[in-house]
Amino acid sequence: MKSFLSFLICSVLIQTVCADDRWLVFPGGEGPGQGKHIVLVAGDHEYRSEEALPQLGKILSKHLGFQCTVLFPIDPASGEINPESVTNIPGLEALEDADLVILGLRFRNLEDDQMQRIVDYAEAGKPLMALRTSTHPFNIPKDRKFHQYTWNNQEGGFGKKILGETWVSHYGKHGRESTRGLVADAKHPIATGIQDGDIWGPTDVYEVKLPLSGDGHAVILGQILDGMTPDSKPITDSRKEKVMPVAWTRTYKGGRVFVTTMGSADDLPSEGVRRMLANASLWCIGLEQKIKPDLDVSIIGEYNPTPFGFKKYIPGKRPADYDL
Repeated sequence: MKSFLSFLICSVLIQTVCADDRWLVFPGGEGPGQGKHIVLVAGDHEYRSEEALPQLGKILSKHLGFQCTVLFPIDPASGEINPESVTNIPGLEALEDADLVILGLRFRNLEDDQMQRIVDYAEAGKPLMALRTSTHPFNIPKDRKFHQYTWNNQEGGFGKKILGETWVSHYGKHGRESTRGLVADAKHPIATGIQDGDIWGPTDVYEVKLPLSGDGHAVILGQILDGMTPDSKPITDSRKEKVMPVAWTRTYKGGRVFVTTMGSADDLPSEGVRRMLANASLWCIGLEQKIKPDLDVSIIGEYNPTPFGFKKYIPGKRPADYDL
């Protein structure tokens, strides 16, 4: 009997560990975000959100004091992270007590119960942040319950409705022209501690239909550089006359929303990008009074992001591989 009870207890423990292994939790602590919970949801094909969001979660946890839960696209059969698996992101029940959700998604087609949790959170008007391809986070067939949120329906889906824009096009030349951030509104709390040129990334500027819809407000503009290094020269063609926003704010049903078309894993080595995201996290929650120009946003541990590109994710990785 004793051995059977021991076996039963071990079985329960193993099941619990396996469930927890599908995501990461970084504990909160002292800092401006103490007592607040951020859920970061990874799941894109190209820009390595499965690498970027754990690093961002570590920064927000260790330096700012937020509790951070990081969710991943998990292959149900292997339990491994697989960005090509578009139907499964376990752990979305964490959104129920989230103070902020940060999305790093592209063309997901989640099961209805998982999609319901994201929709319920967004439609409740809660704080939301979206990175890079999250302007087009869902690609849902017409016969599915949540097709109205697909990126290319008549109303632009989740991106256009909630974030202010869906996918339009590459404005910069993909893989050949990088992005330098220019401050559009130096008085906005998200721009605190950021000067022109502090923000740089190898990812290109996305086209955005202007003016921004609703109460959209540009915070950072994207200067297109003719090259893939921070010291590359600005382009000289006609696009320099119509500069696209690469970071903007808006509200949706009363909730604060921040969107940036930057945020790739290989954008994060830029201190300016990290500062923008840290400032935006505080602003979204309504803690802008705690934004300081010298907030610590340094990289946690070793961080060597995989360059952006399709089919370039590292196979065989599990969430624990990105733990502290």
